[in-house]
Amino acid sequence: MRIQSYSAILFVFVFIGCGAYYNQPTGVEKAVIGESTPATSLLRALPEPKEQIVVGLYKFRDQTGQYKAAENGSTFSTAVTQGATSVLIKALEDSKWFIPIERENIGNLLQERNLIRSTRQEYTKDADPNVPQITPLLYAGVLLEGGIISYDSNIITGGFGARYFGTGGSVKYRQDRVTIYLRMVSTANGKIMKSVYVSKTILSQAIDQSLFKYVNFKRLLEVETGYTTNEPVQMAVTEAIEKAVATLVLEGIKDQIWETNLAQPEIDRLLKNYALENEDVEATAIYGRNLQERRSKFAIEFSGGTTLIDGDYPNPLLRPMGRGALKYFFSPRFNVSASTNVLKLANKDLLDRGYATFDLNAELIMLPKDKLTPYVFAGGGYGFNSKFKNTHTKVQYGVGLEYMASNNIGVKMYGEHNLNFSDNIDYTERGVRDDYYYRFGVGFTYYFLNKKSNVLKK
Repeated sequence: MRIQSYSAILFVFVFIGCGAYYNQPTGVEKAVIGESTPATSLLRALPEPKEQIVVGLYKFRDQTGQYKAAENGSTFSTAVTQGATSVLIKALEDSKWFIPIERENIGNLLQERNLIRSTRQEYTKDADPNVPQITPLLYAGVLLEGGIISYDSNIITGGFGARYFGTGGSVKYRQDRVTIYLRMVSTANGKIMKSVYVSKTILSQAIDQSLFKYVNFKRLLEVETGYTTNEPVQMAVTEAIEKAVATLVLEGIKDQIWETNLAQPEIDRLLKNYALENEDVEATAIYGRNLQERRSKFAIEFSGGTTLIDGDYPNPLLRPMGRGALKYFFSPRFNVSASTNVLKLANKDLLDRGYATFDLNAELIMLPKDKLTPYVFAGGGYGFNSKFKNTHTKVQYGVGLEYMASNNIGVKMYGEHNLNFSDNIDYTERGVRDDYYYRFGVGFTYYFLNKKSNVLKK
């Protein structure tokens, strides 16, 4: 039986290890044309211009000044590519909107033209004087400036792992981010006509499994497998630059800096889709948080759960409770809640009584524009038993967590501590401390007349 168990474990590791085996390079690969990015198809799908724009690009620099991180020692290899100018020129060509002209190494170009002139002058003295001279250089109507302004490492890291008696595995991930700015400058007056900003995340993942077992006396079995994938930084920079060029073209169409061959209805549709994309971007914060106005002024809440008394008797028992509440929001972050609660309080073999309470709470929503948010609340209340006797006043406070399942429905869970100004809640008075009880509940809140989510203007 023991041998079968070890054989099964070994089989699982061999099976999982196939993933590492089939991902490893097993031979020399031939050169291929560079891969496209998701933004490449976006560039090529842009509408055709009425007239292409001659653009000059002197240098699109790495302005981060960062070097690659090294576990041991130091490295002089930069974190991002130093050839971003070439990437941007290729993106301008793919867009079909621009005619890029050589400016990065214009000294080489001018020297070569001088060589052409001097050669023609020296060897064509007796030739036809009407031989055309070297054609003039194109000059740019606009210049493109900017660069890679940020490379942020480890903006998100995490993973999961487990190990039991020498057998286990783990999954780890890391996310970096590269950011570029691109601006267009008029050569006529130096005015900055447009400036765009694009960022791209870079994902790295590692998966590994290991087995460390004594299968017999002085017989140790060790098995390890795993692989790591790293999104190429150059591909991330390329995608960000291509997205910046596409955005620059659409911004120019929107502001009528240049024109396209599309009919007006198609232009309107194109700009509408671009506006919707901008709304999504403006409503999205870092780490993918979607920020919107999610709650209306009025809401109703229903919840249920359990109560636990903290009184004079031992052995408290959990008993059911229910709650209904009306809410009014003075602001997206702050509201007042008026509720009716029915509950039971019990101690084993000693107490099992029902109560009703009217509570008024002030609630503070910590992250009002997120789908998931914690909140805190506090207030006062008035309680009585089923015969409208044994009345008491109290204060309560608590914390909760709410998730907006839709624009109108919020699902929540909370815990609450009730401090009563009475020592007779359990129908006995002992000591100097009043009787308390706890409430734990789950439920939902329905938000009335909730308008379409408004985008957070950052």
